[in-house]
Amino acid sequence: PPARPAMLLRALLRRWQSYKYRFVPWIALNLSRKRRTLRFVPEKSKDKIIPDENVLETLLKIFKALFINDLSRQTYFLTLLPEVKSKYLKLKTVLLGKSKTISDLHQNQTTFNPEEVLFSTLGFSITRERSSLISAGMGIFVTKGCVPEGAVVSMYPGTVYQKYEPVFFQSIGNPFIFRCIDGVLIDGNDKGLSKVVYTSCSKRDQLGPLKMSDISWLTSAVQNPLAVGQYVNNCSSDKAANVCYQEFDVPECFPIELQQYLPNIRYRHDIQSHLRCVVLVALRDIKQGEELFSNYYTIVS
Repeated sequence: PPARPAMLLRALLRRWQSYKYRFVPWIALNLSRKRRTLRFVPEKSKDKIIPDENVLETLLKIFKALFINDLSRQTYFLTLLPEVKSKYLKLKTVLLGKSKTISDLHQNQTTFNPEEVLFSTLGFSITRERSSLISAGMGIFVTKGCVPEGAVVSMYPGTVYQKYEPVFFQSIGNPFIFRCIDGVLIDGNDKGLSKVVYTSCSKRDQLGPLKMSDISWLTSAVQNPLAVGQYVNNCSSDKAANVCYQEFDVPECFPIELQQYLPNIRYRHDIQSHLRCVVLVALRDIKQGEELFSNYYTIVS
């Protein structure tokens, strides 16, 4: 029927209208033409929905909970870093109330899946499911609990590129390129060349057996349940944005044992700046069953 090609064309146009804001060559050609889509922020501090201290507090809280939950498989950290072993041994001993040795902890520990840890720690859980928007692919839903306004609800994973580093080939056909205010790019694609680059960089920065980044977001066995922010869909006329992107630089004091849950890695290892992360912050209370929606216009500067 003649109507079918027209429907397919409209569907492709809808996908392009959403995707083009993530396509680096298109962005470069249209920065001066589409000024109404740009976000101008005179100072970085004015771009913060919540203070960086709140972001850090949330990440430390959930990452510590994940570490304790996975304590029986943290042999390398506990062996190579005695001060880490002592700290978490005390924490776990308090939780169990009776265990005195690390072997006792292993025997008494009940391991929960990351989504359960997220719910017990932050009061909600999220998961990736088919979006409620037509032709939008996958989306992120609150599956349990409630996300309060101002809470960190997700993270945007991927390889971090400085604005002068090559990302052209990775950006072709890639709807997961995130552009920060200062031109830093984060490639959140979990397939193809993007996946190869992230995996390679992660193994490069690994300190012996100690992982310095999370690679599990590229697999089905996710360790950090927040690392799904690249699948949050753009808002529509009838689906208003309920989350907003916020850039966050990881401080040097970030605990070494918790870096294994950071879903970001630098493209170049010799960059001296802080590791850039991007979190998604709730703009209002988000109830169980709701899908997360952002506004892609706010990420183009």
